[in-house]
Amino acid sequence: MEKSVLDGFRLAVAEKNLHPYGIKVERKNRDSVTHFWRSDDKVNLYSASKTFTSLAVGMCGEDGRLKLTDKVLDYFPEYRDCAAPGSGDIALRDLLHMASGKTEFWFGALDGEMNSKDWAELFFRVPVSQKPGTCFLYSNACTYMLGRVVEKVSGRNVRNFLLPRLFVPLGIENPQWEADPAGHTVCASGLLLALDEFSRLGRIFMEDGEYQGKRIIGADYLHRMHTDVIDNSNHGGGWEKESSSGYGYQVWSCSLPGTFRADGMYGQFCILFPKLETAVTITSHEEKDAYGLVRAVFDEILPRLS
Repeated sequence: MEKSVLDGFRLAVAEKNLHPYGIKVERKNRDSVTHFWRSDDKVNLYSASKTFTSLAVGMCGEDGRLKLTDKVLDYFPEYRDCAAPGSGDIALRDLLHMASGKTEFWFGALDGEMNSKDWAELFFRVPVSQKPGTCFLYSNACTYMLGRVVEKVSGRNVRNFLLPRLFVPLGIENPQWEADPAGHTVCASGLLLALDEFSRLGRIFMEDGEYQGKRIIGADYLHRMHTDVIDNSNHGGGWEKESSSGYGYQVWSCSLPGTFRADGMYGQFCILFPKLETAVTITSHEEKDAYGLVRAVFDEILPRLS
């Protein structure tokens, strides 16, 4: 792949005063091109961390440890007495879809107890205001609870569960991932990776669950991650098409049909173009127009790949 594939993107981000750190364009045949605007330090992937948590859920499902139809509260009988009405109806698939029926980003009025209480208890105490599974309500607490279920069935927090199953096979040694006060992986954010490490997520999707010939996860779950999609057209008022075109299992559907991405605050993106067998990975710190980076990929890189 010629470096020139990035010429239009580099010009566009300069003209629009966007702030990428690095970009990598990689095809299934391993042809790739990379460019950096600053040193390739490990960065907080923010909500792109959620996609890695989804992989952990998929692995546990393939192991026979859980089913996506399982009710979350069944894994936490210790909190059944304090759970808000309706909490027992929330399934793992609802958490993957951000459709728990609980409207809080974390725990709302209970956030002040996060240093003293088990976060799982706080989750169940939050009122259910929508029927679980019916309404997209973006929430870090949903992803956190997915991680707590992985921990319940595996005996290890998500970071430690994924270490031998994902990170070591990907050549990512000792990744740092934020934990809560009790040592449970936050899961919704806080995973620190460098650009090339982050791009290996895209490689897994392009290789249908393999990395360098080693099976990481089954192709079926990966396919369902971006095809079993909940409507989120009203998210944020629906004005930003990149955040209101559908949501899968902790991945966002893009406005371009058939395209999806892992997505973290300030522009941490791993964008998959299945038909082109291509992944575009970006790290950045763009506070004003993160989706301008996605549009620049569509406008300036995609035509050069077709």
